[in-house]
Amino acid sequence: MRYFWHRKPTGLDKHPANVTAMFSSVAPRYDLMNDITSLGQDRKWRREVAEALCPKPEEVILDLAAGTGASSLPIARAGATVVATDLTEAMVAEGRRRHPNRRFVVGDALRLPYGDGVFDAATISFGLRNVRDPNAVLLELLRVVRPGGTLVVCEFSTPTNALVRCLHRVWLKHVIPSLSRLFSTDAPAYSYLCDSILAWPDQRGLAVMLETAGWVDIEWRNLTFGIVTLHRGVRP
Repeated sequence: MRYFWHRKPTGLDKHPANVTAMFSSVAPRYDLMNDITSLGQDRKWRREVAEALCPKPEEVILDLAAGTGASSLPIARAGATVVATDLTEAMVAEGRRRHPNRRFVVGDALRLPYGDGVFDAATISFGLRNVRDPNAVLLELLRVVRPGGTLVVCEFSTPTNALVRCLHRVWLKHVIPSLSRLFSTDAPAYSYLCDSILAWPDQRGLAVMLETAGWVDIEWRNLTFGIVTLHRGVRP
């Protein structure tokens, strides 16, 4: 494992039905809230995911936990075929409405509806921490990606600077809940999402999870002072 390019439980039982209900409630304004709460960084992070994947026109790439498809667009613009997959039907419906020419599939990350080795690469952005068994998801992704294929995980992480860590915690615990009351369709959902970020493993912790699942050549890169980190691995 190497750096590249340069806890306690949360309150929500992460049963798929509970997660689906939560994301169904926030679907109409989910992308808007992402833009507001990240101060516009969300779009940049998703472009970084596409660059880390290095998609090619002939490749078929799985975008898991794709939501409304915002994460799929930069990959599709590179010419690859993207299969946007999400557990929440309301998110998929919103994605199909916004992007009628893109392929969306309703699917459970713990039991992906795909055969072995059918994708050239896969990515999951801000979704791994919301499943009950992240290790099982990493194993499923290993199953559906071909040997030599790449996985890129984009997830919130631990800021590397002490001052940024302090400010980030204030942002999560106080600012985002206030913004959610103004702009979201389900303010309590954002309290959970913020708690889930604080409870998530740091950069090395997620790298160990990837290694345990069988991914190799694992490397990571911090974005925005480590508030978000990209992890990349290869299926042996």
